Amino acid sequence: MNLESLYQEVILDHYKNPLNKALHENPTVQVHHVNTSCGDEVTLNIHLKDDLVTDISWDGVGCSISIASTSVMSDLLIGKHAEEAIEILNSFVEIMQSKGAKPGDEEILGDGVAFSGVSRFPARIKCALLGWMAFKDALSQGLTR
Repeated sequence: MNLESLYQEVILDHYKNPLNKALHENPTVQVHHVNTSCGDEVTLNIHLKDDLVTDISWDGVGCSISIASTSVMSDLLIGKHAEEAIEILNSFVEIMQSKGAKPGDEEILGDGVAFSGVSRFPARIKCALLGWMAFKDALSQGLTR
């Protein structure tokens, strides 16, 4: 099995069995984002204690890439302090903007490296970034409260 096939399996697994996909009550912040290019949507709840992300839950509809990417994001960022979460988010954005040139660091991104191939398809980049940008928005709002 080659690396590309393995990555496709990771994405498919997160799509079929998304992590943290059930909105938890009483979030610090709730945001709703829509990918106007295709209609994918995500509602994201985050719970913060000081600058620690104690919980991320979400619900949404969309393609396999947006669902799987939001699943990976939520799994990676729960338990992280805001500064570390932003560093991870920036690493993911960097591979999405690389047009396939950067594979990403598995130590930082875990299953997120599976999306490196998506960056070769400009129309799909917004799908992969939907949940991540919702998190960035929610975190920004939560830290200013």
